[in-house]
Amino acid sequence: MTSTDHGPHGRRLSSAAGAVTTTLQRRIGQAVRAKVAGADAETARARIWDTPGPRWFTQEDPIWRVHSDASMFPAGITALLLQSLHPAAMAGVAGHSGYRGDPWGRLQRTSHYLATTTFGTIEHAEEAIAVVRDVHERVRGKDEEGRAYRASDPHLLRWVHIAEAWSFLTGHQRYGTHPLTPDEADTYVAQSATSAAALGATHLPMTVAELEAALQGARSELLATPAARDAADFLLREPPLPRAARPGYRLLALGAVDLLPPWARDELDLTSPRGGAAAGAVGARLVRWGLAAVD
Repeated sequence: MTSTDHGPHGRRLSSAAGAVTTTLQRRIGQAVRAKVAGADAETARARIWDTPGPRWFTQEDPIWRVHSDASMFPAGITALLLQSLHPAAMAGVAGHSGYRGDPWGRLQRTSHYLATTTFGTIEHAEEAIAVVRDVHERVRGKDEEGRAYRASDPHLLRWVHIAEAWSFLTGHQRYGTHPLTPDEADTYVAQSATSAAALGATHLPMTVAELEAALQGARSELLATPAARDAADFLLREPPLPRAARPGYRLLALGAVDLLPPWARDELDLTSPRGGAAAGAVGARLVRWGLAAVD
C-alpha cells in the first residue's frame, strides 16, 4: 500500500466528500440562476439559445465573452451604483421600477434583456427593445430638484448606457477569465452601443477612449441624492437574501464597490474596501463554479 492509498475506507470518504462538493456546487448554481433568470429560466434559455435565425453577434465577438462571464455579477452592481448618481435616472428608478418591492423581478427583466439582445436572434432582440421603448415612454416625472425627466430622453439613455458599458468592461478586465485585448475592448464598446442606439440613445462612445471621456464628461451632471444613497444601502447593506446567501453576495458587493471610480465612491460616501478586488474575484469564481453545474 502506498502513502497515497488509504484503502476502501479512504476511497469511501473521498467519494462522499466529492458528492457533497457536487451537491453544493449545484445548489449554488441553481440558486444563482433562479434569482437572475426566474422561475421560467429553462424556457427563456431555450428561446434565446435554441431559436434559429441571424444574430447581431457570435461567440467570437467580445460582447459575447463579456456578457457571458460571471464578472457581470459584481459589475452589474457597479453599474447600478453609477447609474444612481444621475438624479433623473435615480428618480425614474425610485418612482417607477419598484426595486425595493420586487428587486429580483427587476434583475430578471434586466438580465433577460441583456441576454436576448446579446445572444438571441435579431428578431427577438428587436422585440425586447420595442418592449423597453414602450415602457420608457410611460416613465416620466420630476427629480428631487423638481426638474422634469422622461426615460426615453436620448441624453438620459446615453448615461445609462455609459454606466453599464464602463462597468461591464471594467469588471471583465478585472474579474473575467479572459480579459480583452485593447482592440477587443474597443470592439466591445462599439458592439455594446448596438442595442443602446436602437433604444434611442445618441452620441454613443465607440472606443474605450471615448467611453472614458464620456464618463468623465458626465460628472458635472452627477450627484448622490438621498434616493441614490438609499439605493446604495439597499444594494450593499440590506440585500433581500436569506442569511446563508449573504456572505457570497458580500464578496460580489465588495468587488463592485472596488470597481467604482474613486470620485463615485466619494459621492456615495463609500470607502474603498480593503481587499475588495480579491473579494470580487473570489465572488465571481464562486458564481462561475456554481453555474458550471447547471449550464
